[in-house]
Amino acid sequence: MFLSSVSGGLVALGLFATATHLGTAFYAFALLVLPLLAFVGLVTFERTLQSGLEDLGYARRIARLRAYYFDQAPELFPYLLSVPSTDRLFVQGLLGGRGQNWRTVAGMVGVITAVLIASSAGLLAAVTTDHSLAAAVASGVVVFVAVLWVLMRYQGAAWIRANRTALNIDEETANPNIH
Repeated sequence: MFLSSVSGGLVALGLFATATHLGTAFYAFALLVLPLLAFVGLVTFERTLQSGLEDLGYARRIARLRAYYFDQAPELFPYLLSVPSTDRLFVQGLLGGRGQNWRTVAGMVGVITAVLIASSAGLLAAVTTDHSLAAAVASGVVVFVAVLWVLMRYQGAAWIRANRTALNIDEETANPNIH
């Protein structure tokens, strides 16, 4: 839905630019559409990050269930894939490491959202500086780098917190007084 909204919004901007010959109406319309699309991007970034973190919790629970099967029914070993924990990301097709934030859905949405916010800032700078290309490009680049840095740091911190969070079963196992 996010990519469809961005696509539709950019097509609308193109049509409006043609119809208004890049006049004042175009700038007003663009300064409404781009921030709105950026807002949708921020909300989508947050939700895709939440979904990814939920998937991590499910994967951890599945791994615990598989370990239980291996402990309680070793005869199932030929039917269940068993890999060392260091190879799990590779088997799932994930490379892991520092660049993993860039290969998530939230990362992709974050890049597009940063472009939308930077485009808004660049357009605003162009309008306020009597159409100075240098001001538009400079402000756009600065805003893009800043927004992207914040979003990627936020995502990275969320993944670190999720990896450090104990599962409910871990807490129950650690405390025998919970019934």
